[in-house]
Amino acid sequence: MTPAPEPPASPGPATDDDAELARRVLDDGRYLVLASADGDGNPWPTPVWFAREGRELVWVSRLGTRHSTNVAGRAAVGIVVFETPVPVDGRPRAVYAEATAGEVPESDRDRCLAIFDRRSRAEGLGSWTLDRVVAPAELRLYRAVVSRFFVLEPDRDVRREVDLDL
Repeated sequence: MTPAPEPPASPGPATDDDAELARRVLDDGRYLVLASADGDGNPWPTPVWFAREGRELVWVSRLGTRHSTNVAGRAAVGIVVFETPVPVDGRPRAVYAEATAGEVPESDRDRCLAIFDRRSRAEGLGSWTLDRVVAPAELRLYRAVVSRFFVLEPDRDVRREVDLDL
């Protein structure tokens, strides 16, 4: 099966409007869709609730889930964060990203947990402590570090890379 072609890159540079859209969607987004693949390249999309600081997107998942297993074996992922609520005008606005993902190493766990905890408490979901993301707990802390952001032009299927200073 031949993969679907990617939308063509826009010939012009990203605009301030593109960057503003990307920032707004990332700041307001609560769920990202994580596109991972297993060792054979079989894709798997998963929505996860996330917190963000700069180019880092942090979430918690169970070790044995398909997406957790996938990122353990293949760190390259794709991500989409949709504008919420999604407008019903046929032109959803979203930020797309290329990133490297994996379980947060012990050496960086406290810092990343603080990112997740801040967002969780701000949303009224309670606090997160280390004992919730280390053995014997079932959940683990994951992160994706974004290398490239994209937005789609609202009226055409043309992607435009956005250089965000986050």
